[in-house]
Amino acid sequence: MALVNRFPCVGDLLAALIRVPSVNPDGDPGTGAENCGEGAIARFVGELLEELGAAVHYEEVEPGRPNVVGTFPADRTGKPKIVLGPHLDTVGVGGMTVDPFGGERRDGRLYGRGACDTKGTMAAMLWALAELGAGRIAALDTEVTFAGFMGEETGQPGARDFARRHAGEFAFALVGEPTACDVVHKHKGTLWLDIEVRGRAAHGSTPERGDSAIAKMASLVTALEGEFRAALAGGDHFDTLLGHPTINVGTVRGGTRTNIVPERCVASCDLRVTPGLGCDGALELLGAFVAAHGGGAGAPVEVRPTLRCEPLHTPVDDPFVQRLLALPCGPRAVGAPWFCDAAVLADEGGIPAVAAGPGDIAQAHTADEWIDEAELERGARFYRDFLTG
Repeated sequence: MALVNRFPCVGDLLAALIRVPSVNPDGDPGTGAENCGEGAIARFVGELLEELGAAVHYEEVEPGRPNVVGTFPADRTGKPKIVLGPHLDTVGVGGMTVDPFGGERRDGRLYGRGACDTKGTMAAMLWALAELGAGRIAALDTEVTFAGFMGEETGQPGARDFARRHAGEFAFALVGEPTACDVVHKHKGTLWLDIEVRGRAAHGSTPERGDSAIAKMASLVTALEGEFRAALAGGDHFDTLLGHPTINVGTVRGGTRTNIVPERCVASCDLRVTPGLGCDGALELLGAFVAAHGGGAGAPVEVRPTLRCEPLHTPVDDPFVQRLLALPCGPRAVGAPWFCDAAVLADEGGIPAVAAGPGDIAQAHTADEWIDEAELERGARFYRDFLTG
């Protein structure tokens, strides 16, 4: 109970977590290097887990960027193993209107980067474990592991590494994300791609001698945002909980100088896919479309995936999902358009997983990121009630 003695309430614990910067180094380039990386927060959380009686180790994923894993002793073997899995990293702090690492409290809210996404869920999970204590945790009907994942905000290398190391080891994973304590058992998958169109360079004064890659890309982007988006919205890939797959052309980069006909143009696209389509199906659809609309006959077009996360689809009749849905706070089974570590654990580690926790996703990544302290306390009860079943 030392952790509870040191932090009088879960809000105090969250404020302490916020004051340990852990910005994903692949994120906002304006964040100082001293505030990037998960090493410091992993050690801080590891010390807290040791106070709670867990056996702690660090699984290095990238240099100085570990996952922190704390396993609580059980009073007998053979219990199903579950993992509580928030992520350690946050997005960048550029443009924030509050002190990103201050943990300021005002009018019942706690402010700072990660307050909502997702140090709030991490604090609530740790608080639930602290309230139970090592003896009651050992006597639970499950064996409990806490895993703080690095790198969720860009590429999810932490969850991927954990899934590889621990494939098939766990019966269930409860990933910490701000869902207002509803249970996200389905979410869209994500496929990021670069589409490159090639043309032929020429002097800007004689454009007829060249072949503009930007002009070809303009035509292709119009087709992607119109015809291809409409095709995704057709009935074949519709999901009753998640809706239709979507595409967004996020950036277009081309040309080198004003007076040179551009020979290369790249568009970066974000595809959000439903479980019925999947990333392979989306890539096949897009490849065929681009081949047919790539700027004219013989125009070389290349499609390169840069990030991939499969959809999450954990059956609602999973016994641990049913256990969550039966909690006194009345959570609902819901879907989400975003992606998280739960899908990686399920797809690559064979671990049935959902995302659930306190906070509102609308506050994630915002300039004044905050969480309501009453919601934070509700989250701690939510996790404690789930563990005690």
